[in-house]
Amino acid sequence: MASINESNNFIYFTLSLILIFVMGALAKEVEGEHLNFLLKPLILNSFIICLASMKFARGWYIYLVGVSVLMAIAILAHSFYDNTHLSVIMLVLILAFCVGVFQATAHQILLSDQVDNNKLIGSVALFLVMGLGWAAIYLLLIIYNPEAIKGIVAQDHWGEHFSVVTYFSFVTQTTLGYGDFSPNTPLAQVVVYLQGITGVFYMAVVVSSLVSARKR
Repeated sequence: MASINESNNFIYFTLSLILIFVMGALAKEVEGEHLNFLLKPLILNSFIICLASMKFARGWYIYLVGVSVLMAIAILAHSFYDNTHLSVIMLVLILAFCVGVFQATAHQILLSDQVDNNKLIGSVALFLVMGLGWAAIYLLLIIYNPEAIKGIVAQDHWGEHFSVVTYFSFVTQTTLGYGDFSPNTPLAQVVVYLQGITGVFYMAVVVSSLVSARKR
């Protein structure tokens, strides 16, 4: 197996994110709790792959390591003590990590003078990170108000509807708007249109970045 380096780091990170989404979907379809139990360690695994493969400024690296350590502690504690506070903490940490990764790596991709396959996949990875971060926000909204999103029924554990909320997040981010789910409270509506705006803006920035890179 090839080692992770600067020529393929975004490939591995993207695959780890896709694995999270696939596992979330399988946990929804397959009976039993064992796949749902694996979801949170897989999220932590993506954190580790990201830290091990990408270059970060010292401040961002310390920040992301701290978030990852806290996430590991929260997952371990949640396996012994099942309560809402730990669920909220894990979702906040997922959001914090997504924001940190996006801030720390966006310039490596969007402001790069050279574009290769790894950088192209990196732009996909950032798009997935955005969707995951917004999904964490929606999950927090549902914990705060189970009626926040029409069509999504709140469950005891956020992992049980992670796949559905992630689907809603990416449908919103890509402005597909299938209509099977919709924001049901004013706060949820604000979050939805903010995500739609950032999704469109991100795609515009990626396209302009690729065009300008070809002209250099």
